[in-house]
Amino acid sequence: MHFIKRVNDVVSAVGDLFFPPVCISCGTHLFKNEIEICQMCIRRLPRTHFEKRPHDNQISIMMWGRCRINQAYALFFYKKGERVQRLLHEVKYRGNIKLGEELGRQLAKTIVRNGDNSYDEIIPIPLHPKKKIKRGFNQAEVIANGMAEIMKVPVNVSDVVRNTYTSSQTRKGRFERWQNVESIFSVKSPENLAGKHLLLIDDVVTTGSTLEACVNQLSTIDNVKVSVATIACAVL
Repeated sequence: MHFIKRVNDVVSAVGDLFFPPVCISCGTHLFKNEIEICQMCIRRLPRTHFEKRPHDNQISIMMWGRCRINQAYALFFYKKGERVQRLLHEVKYRGNIKLGEELGRQLAKTIVRNGDNSYDEIIPIPLHPKKKIKRGFNQAEVIANGMAEIMKVPVNVSDVVRNTYTSSQTRKGRFERWQNVESIFSVKSPENLAGKHLLLIDDVVTTGSTLEACVNQLSTIDNVKVSVATIACAVL
């Protein structure tokens, strides 16, 4: 196994020599410590700074009276047609796993710098098995894996399941989105999550209907706390 890894590293190094990796956003050559996107482009993206007020920001206020969350985070603001949307589409529709993991690492670093790393498990919003097979991956799980590298917290993809194959949320209004996801999640082994602080992950939050449905299902577990984190939050 170690030998195979060394061979893969050599092949990757040779490939980088002849075809240097470039930033997915601006096309400039990446430095050794940069993955898929350069630090300059990351700094230019519209930051939410929700980590400075995790109990009182756009997401947490959106959820008041709808579900009980402990803290809420989002790294960037999201507008249709702008750079953050293009990055998320690169992950979700073009299968850029490396970019998804790197965005997850950036989100985790922001949370940890805020002094918050009290989580027992990271739970990505699950896809229905048919949709995961069709797409080949779950973008929320990809982001969660990147976050786990930084936070040193395990990713749990087995205890929360999606029961219903829902249609796309893209062109639905807020009430239609809520109807589309109501009661679609279930917890297979609630005893595994009892008493834990869970960090629920998704790529982007718009109306919050999907997060709300999953948080409400998790909140039925004894003595559980749920916080949420997304790469982006839509500008209202």
